Amino acid sequence: MKALESSAGDYSPCPQDARRVQIPVACAGQRMDAVLAQLFPELSRSRLATWLKAGHITVDGAAATPSRKAWGGEAVELRAPRGAFETEDQAEDIGLNIVFEDEAIIVIDKQAGLVVHPGSGNRDGTMLNALLHHAPQLAEVPRAGIVHRIDKDTSGLLVVAKTLEAQTDLVRQLQARSVKRHYLAVVQGLVREGGLVEANIGRHPTQRTRMAVVPGGREARTHYAVKERFDKSTLIECKLDTGRTHQIRVHMASINHPLVGDATYGKRKTGDAVLDAFPRQALHAWQLGLLHPQSHEPMQWESPLPDDFAQLLQTLRGQQ
Repeated sequence: MKALESSAGDYSPCPQDARRVQIPVACAGQRMDAVLAQLFPELSRSRLATWLKAGHITVDGAAATPSRKAWGGEAVELRAPRGAFETEDQAEDIGLNIVFEDEAIIVIDKQAGLVVHPGSGNRDGTMLNALLHHAPQLAEVPRAGIVHRIDKDTSGLLVVAKTLEAQTDLVRQLQARSVKRHYLAVVQGLVREGGLVEANIGRHPTQRTRMAVVPGGREARTHYAVKERFDKSTLIECKLDTGRTHQIRVHMASINHPLVGDATYGKRKTGDAVLDAFPRQALHAWQLGLLHPQSHEPMQWESPLPDDFAQLLQTLRGQQ
């Protein structure tokens, strides 16, 4: 579904738990539940449908059904029920490397080894727990403001929204593919030239903890360019058009250049002592660019290579 364009006039001033927005004419003829999913992309479709039926969402001041067709131009008001975004996750005093923060966003340079969001086997000690300690108001924002993730063993930059409005805007930017996300990776083998991997990604048909290139998966596009070649590996830069789980790892493995250190999608042993000794996937989110959700001014950050990644490159260069 194509994301709606956002603008500074989308929202009128109202409390944190209430928002007003006008349905774009482009949505005419669509079901109300589908329209709401576009207007409030940070909220699940099932939650929006429940709130619509319960009267927490009104259209032109009146109740509406999920199947009602939109005309375009209607005024939608969402008033979240009290405690709707309260989380059971606990705040924890975990250090975060914050490179930028204001009233709308936090940009974090995540260290390798830190899980972003609690999940099976990782209920605490995550970046989300750290965020709740750093900014307690994030308990009232879905997923504590997290709008995109990077893997536990991937290092680098990601942005967190501090308000519902900022979260909605950032999710729309991600859907519109206007957020610039550049990664550096060391892959196995010699990559001759850059290119584009365009292959749908979904759950592996038999190994449910892995992702794979599958015909029925979600659209995924990864651009890659050669930065430096070594004896048995290549430093590449990857740019994401989409943000699927394990996207770079899956895509590079699909073209026979899995990431160094990636035991899930690559060879556990390559025969090269330096490459085999690297303890994680050699992947670093080094550049992040976006439009500020309030000012709409372009902003960009770069993260220096972490010590282990920099040492790997230095060692590989010394082998030349």
